[in-house]
Amino acid sequence: MTQATIRPLTGRTRANWIRLRTMIVLRWVAIAGQLIAINVAQLIYGIQLELGLCYLAVGASVIANLVATFIFPENKRLSEFENLWMITFDLLQIAFLLFLTGGLNNPFALLLLGPVTISATALSLRSTLVLCTTAIVLVTLLSMFHLPLTTLDGDILRIPRLFIFGQWTALVIAIVFTSAYSRRVTTEVHSMGDALAATQMALAREQKLTDLGGVVAAAAHELGTPLATIKLTSTELLNDLKDTPELAEDAALIRDQADRCRDILRNMGRAGKDDLHMHHAPLEAVVLESAEPHMDRGKKVILTQLPEDRQRRNQPTIPRQPEIIHGLRNLIQNAVDFAGSTVWVETNWSETSISIRIMDDGTGFPAQILGRIGDPFMRDRSRSRVSSARPEYEGMGLGLFIAKTLLERSGATLRFANGGDRTAETAKKGAVVEVFWPRAKLETAPQSEAEPMGLNQKITP
Repeated sequence: MTQATIRPLTGRTRANWIRLRTMIVLRWVAIAGQLIAINVAQLIYGIQLELGLCYLAVGASVIANLVATFIFPENKRLSEFENLWMITFDLLQIAFLLFLTGGLNNPFALLLLGPVTISATALSLRSTLVLCTTAIVLVTLLSMFHLPLTTLDGDILRIPRLFIFGQWTALVIAIVFTSAYSRRVTTEVHSMGDALAATQMALAREQKLTDLGGVVAAAAHELGTPLATIKLTSTELLNDLKDTPELAEDAALIRDQADRCRDILRNMGRAGKDDLHMHHAPLEAVVLESAEPHMDRGKKVILTQLPEDRQRRNQPTIPRQPEIIHGLRNLIQNAVDFAGSTVWVETNWSETSISIRIMDDGTGFPAQILGRIGDPFMRDRSRSRVSSARPEYEGMGLGLFIAKTLLERSGATLRFANGGDRTAETAKKGAVVEVFWPRAKLETAPQSEAEPMGLNQKITP
């Protein structure tokens, strides 16, 4: 799975997730509330309303709900266009009721925010802009045109014009602010959900490859003895059949095919490092396994160990977890993608900590986004730098997010910076990523050389 194959879901795509039944239930709740408000105002507070027109407005919603209930199946998913029209209908219906009941003099004018908020959280940006514009136009019209609220005594209930202007201003600001706020939060939640799903896919892929490598290594181990027997027998037959060229040729073919099978299994087993029965490995081996896929991509990848000679004998043994391998691999891939010519991977450890530093000689991280590196769907380099360094790059900023998430799951802490250290050969002035683990949390007890690894599991077809 490459970064280019992962894309965030758009608002138009997400709108198709909403069931028609959900909108119908919400509309029934609104209808019940409208009927209660109309009857309470008429019967208890004695406010004279145009009941025929009010019931007509509510009846339109009832008819729309009944038609949608009986015509469409319950599990129907609304398209972007259908959602927009349903919410627009509800907005117009509420505005018409407010026109019949005092306009902005009616405290229920705040209900105009409901459809706009739903649009901001569920629909695309274009649909939200359409709904917000419609709502502002309706609020403006209601501030000027509406039927007055009249009591039984003939008194007109109205608030001062200055308050009407304040009510209009508050509603317009609320429409804009609520829509922007809801959309921003919803977009952030959706982006994080998409990124975490992509992280799970990457981890599942790495785990699958690891398991597959283990099966291949086990198969190579189990088939080694039969293939060796076939080769030995064919060699003896070849010696015995020297006087029979045709049969000797067949025996030689059997021997060659046995060698070919051995080579195929050996090459396949190398993908699993031939030791996938081991769940732990030295730190240097794990780093090499992470960097190996990117060492032949035209950039020089230099692996170094910083501990002194006496400390190297105490090299930590760490778990060969897919999280660690895939996370480091993504960081190294990012460095190789943007490096000028060289990438340095420095491994260091002490009695209390383990650290890996990945540096390149590229242009480094843009200073304005250093604090946001690791957020999902954020490009880690500017478009101009991407186009010059990686013409084929179509990443969405998920590589660093996946690496950060997976490594933090293993207990690591990451730090992103730009380098400036000078060496005898070149300047490590590009991006710098440092990964730290508490040694006690990551390191496992080294396995004794005399300790058996366990019996090979029998493979059954």
